[in-house]
Amino acid sequence: MTLAPEAPLVRARTGDPEAFGELVRPHLPMFFRAIDRILGNEAESQDALQDALVALHRELPAFQGQSQFSTWAYRVCVNQALMARRKRIRRREDAVEDFQPQFDDGGHHMDQDKVLAWSEAPEALDRVEAAQIRGRVRAALDRLTDDQRAAFVLKDLEGWDTDEIAAKLGITRDLVRQRLHRARLAMRTFLQDLAPGNRP
Repeated sequence: MTLAPEAPLVRARTGDPEAFGELVRPHLPMFFRAIDRILGNEAESQDALQDALVALHRELPAFQGQSQFSTWAYRVCVNQALMARRKRIRRREDAVEDFQPQFDDGGHHMDQDKVLAWSEAPEALDRVEAAQIRGRVRAALDRLTDDQRAAFVLKDLEGWDTDEIAAKLGITRDLVRQRLHRARLAMRTFLQDLAPGNRP
């Protein structure tokens, strides 16, 4: 059943740039998170988001309204992230990968001395701990191979089923399961000290 069109969608389909902005603006954080989970690099994710918005604008007239716009657009963004990751893999074909986490000064790690200087209140310490855990998970994802990360993100973070992942990545169901199994083992190893029984 076709859903009723959203008001900005009707105008955006005619090429109205203001309507397109109104249509996508509420969803930009969700789109960026989806892309960044796959690419794991803020600068690349920003570029991929821009490419995704161009693709959304170009493909919008073909949107049939069989789902919510946000659902359709989300898939377009994930597809764009996968395309960007494939380009990255091609660029790295002749490079030696050691799969070590890469940190920069763009927000992927925190100066804990400065953070702790904000406040010694329990809630401030909770925020620091949460940020540390997010940083550890991000670093662990960075240590997966490109193939493992794509399978792990699409299955365990984005909730795609095995058939969808296999079709999107152009591989067999068995290979999806193999990559996912290896990714989960690796993540468990990288983050074993964060398990409830192992945390101080």
